[in-house]
Amino acid sequence: MTRRLTLSKYQAGGNDFLVVDELDGAVGELDVPGLCDRWFGVGADGLIRVGRGAQAPYAFALTNADGSAAGISGNGMRCLGAWLRDAEHVAHGASFDVETPAGLRHVWLTLDGATVAMGQPNFTKAAIPMRGPAWETFQEQPFDAGDGRTMVATALSMGNPHLVLFTEEDPERYHVEHMGPGLEHHELFPERTNVEFARIADDGAIDVRVWERGVGETLACGTGACAVAVAANEAGRAATTVTVRFRGGPLHVERRSDGEVLLGGPVAHVFDAMVDLDELGG
Repeated sequence: MTRRLTLSKYQAGGNDFLVVDELDGAVGELDVPGLCDRWFGVGADGLIRVGRGAQAPYAFALTNADGSAAGISGNGMRCLGAWLRDAEHVAHGASFDVETPAGLRHVWLTLDGATVAMGQPNFTKAAIPMRGPAWETFQEQPFDAGDGRTMVATALSMGNPHLVLFTEEDPERYHVEHMGPGLEHHELFPERTNVEFARIADDGAIDVRVWERGVGETLACGTGACAVAVAANEAGRAATTVTVRFRGGPLHVERRSDGEVLLGGPVAHVFDAMVDLDELGG
């Protein structure tokens, strides 16, 4: 008997996800790398399972394109919110909690997308995690980027690990596809890390390219936007509210006085599909 899977594809700043409905029960094991493959599958940066939460109405579980589990994704959370609205599980303009492996997160639906309360950043090496004394931080430190250049770096957790590399040059000048793998698997990060190449622009915005753990270079990254904004604000490089510009478009980040970080921006429905799982990969 042929196995078929119904799914929806959403994107936020070009950061795209396949959304699978598990509100009425799990769909079982899936070949996520095959589904996310951009040549032989549907194509996406990751697959989101939407289920029922124990502590919230909905639960979020993200698998990266390489099949590894992800604790949280800001853009993924915003795509989940848009899917819940479009599937008429929540109303336009609704706000609600979602259970994630990184803890509860709150989502607000907006006219063109969604905003997510992403929690508070943590700079300790234990939280990131990063090798070294648990209580230490790694902020505004020189870091060998692996191409002969030393950059100013800050590491932090936004529910997942990030290494923010500040540069005076346009991030488009960097060979991210060559530098990213080595930095993701750097020996200082036992669970690997996301990497952001960030430049403060003359207008106060931050231009970024991102290498995502378990995915590769993506057009945008929600937790990456938060990590960059917080690292820049902590160092006095940027205001508490800032626009973070990726190749896929801008995201808006606000670091509130209580430490909570808000992430907002547009979300778009791409298509719905039914996939023949037995034919996946040709």
